[in-house]
Amino acid sequence: MNEAAQIAALEEWIRDKEGERLEFKEAKNHFDIHDLAKYCAALANEGGGRIILGVTNNRPRQIVGSKAFEQPERTRKGLCERIPLGIDFEEIHHPDCGEGRSVLVFTVPPRPLGIPIKYDGRYWMRKEDSLVEMSEDRLREIFAESGHDFSADVCPGLTIADLEATAIEDFRKRWLAKATKAEDTPMAERLRSLSPEQLLADAEAIVEGQPTYAALILFGTRQAVGRHLAQAEAVFEYRSSDASGPAQDRKEYRQGFFGYCDELWNQINLRNDRQDFQEGLFVTPISTFNERPVREAILNAVSHRNYQLSGSIFIRQFPRRLEIDSPGGLPVGITLENILDRQNPRNRRIAEILTRCGLVERSGQGMNLIYEELIKQSKPAPDFARTDQYQVGLTLHGTVQDPAFVRFVEKVSKETTAFFTTHDWMLMSAASRGEKLPKGFESRVARLMDLGIIERGSGRTSILSRRFYEFVGKAGVYTRKKGLDRETNLALLKKHIDEKGAAGAKLEELCQVIPSLPRTHVQSLLQTLKRRGQAHPIGNRRAGLWYSGPAPEGVAEPDDRDDA
Repeated sequence: MNEAAQIAALEEWIRDKEGERLEFKEAKNHFDIHDLAKYCAALANEGGGRIILGVTNNRPRQIVGSKAFEQPERTRKGLCERIPLGIDFEEIHHPDCGEGRSVLVFTVPPRPLGIPIKYDGRYWMRKEDSLVEMSEDRLREIFAESGHDFSADVCPGLTIADLEATAIEDFRKRWLAKATKAEDTPMAERLRSLSPEQLLADAEAIVEGQPTYAALILFGTRQAVGRHLAQAEAVFEYRSSDASGPAQDRKEYRQGFFGYCDELWNQINLRNDRQDFQEGLFVTPISTFNERPVREAILNAVSHRNYQLSGSIFIRQFPRRLEIDSPGGLPVGITLENILDRQNPRNRRIAEILTRCGLVERSGQGMNLIYEELIKQSKPAPDFARTDQYQVGLTLHGTVQDPAFVRFVEKVSKETTAFFTTHDWMLMSAASRGEKLPKGFESRVARLMDLGIIERGSGRTSILSRRFYEFVGKAGVYTRKKGLDRETNLALLKKHIDEKGAAGAKLEELCQVIPSLPRTHVQSLLQTLKRRGQAHPIGNRRAGLWYSGPAPEGVAEPDDRDDA
């Protein structure tokens, strides 16, 4: 969104009534980061919205600007670390702000279905001009939204002795590392001193002294998983080709996830070759399977599979692709069309435990991370062709399509501090292939154009900007992809019609003059020549011919509604 559009949007928000979607704070010189995090949690719990710093709360609202956070992008990242959501941010330089101030807008997405957002150990909501804790009744309503959570049920007969001590300590280490990174010293000190039982109780893996199915799935010993929930296993296979028959390598992990998650990645990485691309003096090495999207895909399978169905999670590795199949279709309310924008974890308790220790960085955002990482390495988007009502089948392709795009992504990341959403990366990827821009993302397209990353191509297509092609030494390719401007195209058509003289020019051959344009675009250009009096058609429809100059008086012209 450009600056004028930002200012217009801000002035519209100011006129709106402060309520479910908006929260205004003057914050002229200071605003506590913990209060900001609480308000973000409350907004998420109430359906998402914006907290706007630098605007007075009482009507008539005044724009005063804010100096609360010197590095607001760093503040946004800090909020994302404290709250498991993808919070966006924009800085608006309104003329009324005053020197050194701006309006800071933090946009908070809605909480995932069935999951209230907690900060500082409490679930927050707004009440008039203050923050209060959610009532027990409201919490129960939220938890009930996504249906019954099997992973939160107590597992009959399971005891703390059935849980692997090393897996529990691995969980502690990860949770401690996350707390240390967030500079949450009290939490870090507490985590060091907790007994294993209390650690799992704090994580809600143990409820009233009884381990849950989440505890079994994440920390269970081999014997315990085999006895209580044998289908809670992951099976790895390596296949060098698509030929049928036994796999070249196969391992079965029937134990708690924390007991094998690192070993599974190491198994995949054993045959993870590197693709080296030479461009001039530059050599770009890219792994076929990047660790982050692979781990995220496996975490998704563990968090979202249906554990009440028989069948295991299967991870099949091929030289250039990785297939991950998990029992149960997509969760209720999730489709392939909205998978990047909506969340509904089937096993909420498992997802929460993984979020606590940082394995899942942002609640419900694992698929976004997978898309972003693949796009940044110019690899095909995730493929869900095998997904149906009984399973989710995800394929990660590892072949790099355009090494130059990888270098351009690195350049953009270094040169701009702008925050890019998953949809931004998808638009950039579409532009790199010269595809039509999808509808519904006009504001994001305008922002990317303002940043000089993409441009309009011919027709409705998009292309990467001139600076991309100059950066990779392919300025001529840019000219070809950009296409000729409208006046040049008109001149080419007129030249061909003039040269045909009395013989006239057919529409088919005029389309051949500018083969990069669709037929309808050529027809539009011809109508422009007609209106200017530089060319005219004679004859009927498809058999009509185009001649130079204006139409003579009394000569019937073809119906131009179709093929004229």
